[in-house]
Amino acid sequence: MTTTAADKAHKADRPDTGVGPLLRAWREQRRVSQLELALRADSSARHISFIETGRSRPSEEMVLRLAEHLDVPVRERNALLLAAGYAPHYSETPLDDPALDAVRAGMERLIQGYEPYPALVLDATYQVLAANRGILMLLDGVAESLLEPPLNAMRLTLHPEGLAPRIRNLREWRGHLLAQMERQIALHRSRPLRELYEEVAAYPVPDTGPGEPLEDVPYFALPMQIEIGGRVLSFISSIATFNTPMDVTVAELAIETFLPADPATVKYLQTLVS
Repeated sequence: MTTTAADKAHKADRPDTGVGPLLRAWREQRRVSQLELALRADSSARHISFIETGRSRPSEEMVLRLAEHLDVPVRERNALLLAAGYAPHYSETPLDDPALDAVRAGMERLIQGYEPYPALVLDATYQVLAANRGILMLLDGVAESLLEPPLNAMRLTLHPEGLAPRIRNLREWRGHLLAQMERQIALHRSRPLRELYEEVAAYPVPDTGPGEPLEDVPYFALPMQIEIGGRVLSFISSIATFNTPMDVTVAELAIETFLPADPATVKYLQTLVS
C-alpha cells in the first residue's frame, strides 16, 4: 500500500500538544537536525534538545525565532506560542473587517484588471473569496449545487458535475492538483485541507474521451486544456501570496491567475473584449 504525503501529514497533525514535541515534529518535517536549527537560531543543540524533551521552557522570542527558521505557517506559530503558555502573536482578522479594506480592494482591482483572463482569490482550503468575469466564463454547465456558496475551487474543478468533464487533459491536471494539495498538507498540517483532499481524491474520474487532436504547442508548463463553447482553451496557472504577512487571514490568502498558454486561446479571449 502506497503512503502519500497526505497520509504522512495525517499522522503528523496529531503530535503531543506540548511545545517541545510540536517543535520537534516541525523540525523533523523540515528535515533539519538539532545542530543545524541551533546554528540558524543562534542557540545550541543542547538547548534545542532540552526544549524538545520538555526539560527547558523556551522564551516567547525563542519560540518565534525557531518557528521562523523552520518556516512554520503563521497560524501554527500561534499554536506553538499557546502550547508554550504565551498569548498568540498574530491576529486573525475577518476578511470583511474594515481593517482589511485596503487588502480586499487591492485584490479586487488586481483580478478585475486581469480580465478577460480568469483570476480568483482563495483561502487556505480553496474557498473562493472573489473571482472575475474570466472565471465565470469557465463555469458554464457546472451543476447548480456546486455553485452554491461557499464555492470551493477544488470541488468545482474535479467534481464529475463540475469542470472535470470538459477538461481535456483531466488525468494530468487532476494529478497536478492532488500533488499540489499534498504539498500544502505536508507544509500546513491542516485537518480541513486533508479532509478536502480525501473528498476530491475519491471523486470518480469522468471519461472525457479522446476528442479532437489538440494543436501541437511547446508548452512551458502543464496547461489546463478545457472545452468552452465548442473550442479548447489552454491556460497556465500561477499562484501569488503575500510577503511577510503579520495576520493569519492575510497569510492564507492566495491569488490564482490563469495565463493563456497558446496563441489560439489569446486570440479567442481578445475577441471577448474587442
